[in-house]
Amino acid sequence: MKNNKKLLNISSRYIATFLVFFMLILMSFTLGRDTKNKDDSFETVKNLDIFYSLYKELNLYYVDPIIPGDIIKTGIDAMLKSLDPYTVYIPESKIEDIKFMTTGQYGGIGAVIRKRNEFTVIYQAYENSPAAEAGVEAGDVILEIDGRSVQNMDSEQVSELLRGEPDTKVLLQVERIGKDNPVEIEVVRREIKRNSVPYYGVIGNNNTGYIALSSFTNTAASEVKEAFVELKKENDIKSLVLDLRGNPGGLLVEAVKICNLFVNKGELIVSTRGKVAQWDKEYKASSEPLDTEIKLVVIVNRSSASASEIVAGCIQDLDRGVVVGQRTFGKGLVQTTRNLSYNGILKVTTAKYYIPSGRCIQALDYTHRNDDGSVGVMPDSIVSEFNTKNGRKVFDGGGVKPDVEIEIENLSMITSSLIVKDLIFDYANYYKFKNSEIAPVEEYVFTDNEFENFVEFIKDKDFDYKTKTEQTLNKLIESSKEEKYFDIAEEELETLITKFAHDKDKDLRLFKDEIKEMLSQEIILKYYYEKGGIIYGVKNDPEIKKAINILSNKKEYYDVLKPQN
Repeated sequence: MKNNKKLLNISSRYIATFLVFFMLILMSFTLGRDTKNKDDSFETVKNLDIFYSLYKELNLYYVDPIIPGDIIKTGIDAMLKSLDPYTVYIPESKIEDIKFMTTGQYGGIGAVIRKRNEFTVIYQAYENSPAAEAGVEAGDVILEIDGRSVQNMDSEQVSELLRGEPDTKVLLQVERIGKDNPVEIEVVRREIKRNSVPYYGVIGNNNTGYIALSSFTNTAASEVKEAFVELKKENDIKSLVLDLRGNPGGLLVEAVKICNLFVNKGELIVSTRGKVAQWDKEYKASSEPLDTEIKLVVIVNRSSASASEIVAGCIQDLDRGVVVGQRTFGKGLVQTTRNLSYNGILKVTTAKYYIPSGRCIQALDYTHRNDDGSVGVMPDSIVSEFNTKNGRKVFDGGGVKPDVEIEIENLSMITSSLIVKDLIFDYANYYKFKNSEIAPVEEYVFTDNEFENFVEFIKDKDFDYKTKTEQTLNKLIESSKEEKYFDIAEEELETLITKFAHDKDKDLRLFKDEIKEMLSQEIILKYYYEKGGIIYGVKNDPEIKKAINILSNKKEYYDVLKPQN
C-alpha cells in the first residue's frame, strides 16, 4: 500500500508539473492577442487548474486506490467523445491499430475472432495465414493462450494476446467440434497483410470486369491498378464494376489515386477545408489516367463511408460513371494524426472534404447537438443543390445518393434469428467436420437433402423470434390496455394473436430458399475463404445484376448521365 501511495504521489507531481508548464505556455500565447483569445486562454488555464485540483483531491481522499493512467484516459475519452466519434486518443499500447488501419498489416496469426458467451471463437482463419497453416479452424473455441485462461475476456484483450512480433510462437488450447478433449495448436506469428482488393475477375458476358475494394490502405490504389490492368490484358474487358459496399474508408490520398485511374489529369477530385487555412488543400489528378472511356459502375451501400464516398462522389460529380446501390454513410470529415508525449497519438478531425461539385456529404451535425446530447442529421432546410459536370442535380448533407437506387430485401425473422443465434455458422462448421471437401465454388449446390439435415440439426436448438406482425400486435395490445380498450376487444385481439402466431416449422419451409442461400455462403467460406465467398455471392447479387444490365445497354448507361428535364 505504501508503494502504491508513493507511486500515486509521484504521478500527481508529474501531472502537476505538466499542467503548470502547459498553463505557462498558454498564458504566453495571450500576449499581443485580442481580447477574445485572451478570454479563451484564461478559460483554458482556469479549467485545467480545476481539473488538476479535482484529481489531486480524488487521489488523496477517494476510498480506494486510483490508477492515474486509467482515470485520466477516461477523462480524455469523455472529452473527445463530446466532439465526434472520429477524434480519439490512441495510447502507445494501441499504435498497432493505427498501423493496421493504414497499411492492412500487423503481426499475428491471421484470424477473425468474436466473443460468444464467456469465450472467444475463431470465426475465420485467413487463407494461407499462420493460423490456417497450423490447423486452426472456424468454430474453434479458444480456452487458453500460452497457458492463460481467456474465459470472460473481451475480444479486444484476446486479440492483443494473439498479436505479437513476427516469428514468435503462441500456444492455443481450443475446444473443437468432434473432439472430446481440448486441442493444443502452436502457431508461429507472421506479418499479416490484408489485401485491399480481396477479389477481381470477370462477370456477366465476360466483357465486364469486377473489382471488390474492401479498404483504403496505403496499397489500395496500386492493387486496383494491378487488377484493372490484368483484366484488360487477359480478358479485354469493355466495362468495369467497382464494388465499394461495406468499405469503411481509409486514406484520402488512395481515394484520389483510384479516381485518377479513370479521370483526366488535372481534374479536381476532392478539396479539404478546416480551421487551419494553411492545411486547406485541393487534390487533383496528377498522373495520366489508365482509361477515361471504359464504362464504369460504382456499387455502394449504407456501409460505404469516407474514402469510399470520395470515389463514388467524384465519379458521380464528373459524370464519369454510374453509381448504383443505396445511399452511402455520410462521413465528410477528415482526420489528421498528431503525435503526443509518451508515444501517444491524437487522431483529430481537422477539416471537411468537398467533392468536385462543391458539396460536402457529411450527414450528422456534431456541432449543433440536441438538448439531450444526441446528434441529428442535417435538416432539409440547409440541404443545398449542386450540379455535376453534365449539369445533373445532386445534393449535399447526407451521403452520396446513387444514380440508380436499389432497395435491399430484408431477411425474414426466422433467417435473422438463425444467423444471430449462430446456428448457420455452427451448422457450416459441423458440415465441414462431416465433409472433407466440396465441389468448386461455381458448381457447389446445397441440396434439399442437406437442408433436411440442417432442420434436424437445429431441432433442439433455441432460436425463437417474433415476427414484425407479432411485435406490432403486442404493441397494440399494450396500448389498448393503457387506454382501457382491451376489455371490449379482448376476444378479437386473442383471435388475431392465434392467427398471426409464427410457426417455426412452417417458416423453415416458407423461407427455405433464403435459408439455403445463407447456409451455402457460410459453408463456402469454410472451404474457400473470403475469395470463395465473394465469387459465390456475385452470382445472385441484385446490385451486380443491375450493374451488368446498365453496362450492357449503352443507351441506358448514357441516359443516366444526362441531365433530366
